[in-house]
Amino acid sequence: MILDQNRKSLIICDKDNRRVIRWSLENPQDDKEILISDIKCFGLAMNENGDLFVSDISKHEVKRWRKCEKGNGTIVAGGNGKGNKLNQLSSPTFIFVDREDTVYVSDFLNHRVMKWMKDAKEGIVVAGGHGSNGLSYPTGLIVNEIADVYVVDSWNNRIICWPLGSKEGYDIVDRDILNRCKDLSFDRENNLYIADCFNHRILRFLVAEN
Repeated sequence: MILDQNRKSLIICDKDNRRVIRWSLENPQDDKEILISDIKCFGLAMNENGDLFVSDISKHEVKRWRKCEKGNGTIVAGGNGKGNKLNQLSSPTFIFVDREDTVYVSDFLNHRVMKWMKDAKEGIVVAGGHGSNGLSYPTGLIVNEIADVYVVDSWNNRIICWPLGSKEGYDIVDRDILNRCKDLSFDRENNLYIADCFNHRILRFLVAEN
């Protein structure tokens, strides 16, 4: 789920009903609509222009819908069937879109995070996929201004930072604390929030500036 501030609405990934819906915050009873139908959606992101990006875990692709666009959308990552080649994804889950419309994807079954530049024909592995210190079923992710990737390494029960250009990441939260964490978020004061699923709680950590 994401917040569309311009329209004061929630955009909701209704995965099992195979749709993406918009739900007004000002008039929730009467103002709601189906934005996208027939999609096994999982991750959502919106850029500054109001374009909507959606991952489809059954078609192994990420698509973009321009603001107010209807129809089938445009593939911006994957779309070449299930697989582990650089032009493929395998059950993409969470996504992050930066100001240049670069799409970062948690490539769940390939245990990696992929980076797809705008209009690229294939992606780049930016986290995971490098052996023993790799990822195991990555989910939530955030990318900072210098392209460091913060990702939930769900089956390794850790939050990991993968610096730009590095072949391995480092833990930023003690893995003994977490149990099948799912998603993460930072606030304006640099606090880190984690959805710690199997422990049935939300955790907050104050992250030092360095």
